[in-house]
Amino acid sequence: QVQLVESGGGLVQPGGSLRLSCAASGSIVSFTAMGWYRQALGKERELVATISRGGSTNYADSVKGRFTISRDNAKNTVYLQMNSLKPDDTAVYYCNADRLYSLASVSRYWGQGTQVTVFS
Repeated sequence: QVQLVESGGGLVQPGGSLRLSCAASGSIVSFTAMGWYRQALGKERELVATISRGGSTNYADSVKGRFTISRDNAKNTVYLQMNSLKPDDTAVYYCNADRLYSLASVSRYWGQGTQVTVFS
C-alpha cells in the first residue's frame, strides 16, 4: 500500500515562502511521475507541478518562476519550494504519485493534503 505524507503547510504573508515535503512509504523511483496539485475552497483540484522519474518538470502557468519542484530519491521525498506567495495560492496542496503500466492503465496515489494559507 502506497502512502504519501505531506508536510510543510502553514500560514504565510504575501511575498513569503514555504517548502512542502511529500514523503513516500516506498521508493519513489518506482513511480512514473510525482507532482503537486491544489484545491482552493469551492474550486476544482488543479495541477501545480510535476516531476518525472527522469527529472523533467512541468508547471502551471500561474506558478512558473515562483515554485520549484524537486525530488530526493535517497529520501523518497518530493519537495515543492514556493516563493513569492500570493493570496491566490491559498489552497489545500496534495501530493500525487502516478505509476503508468500502459497508455490505458495507470495507478494514482494521493496524500491527505496540507493547507497553505497566504494572508495579508
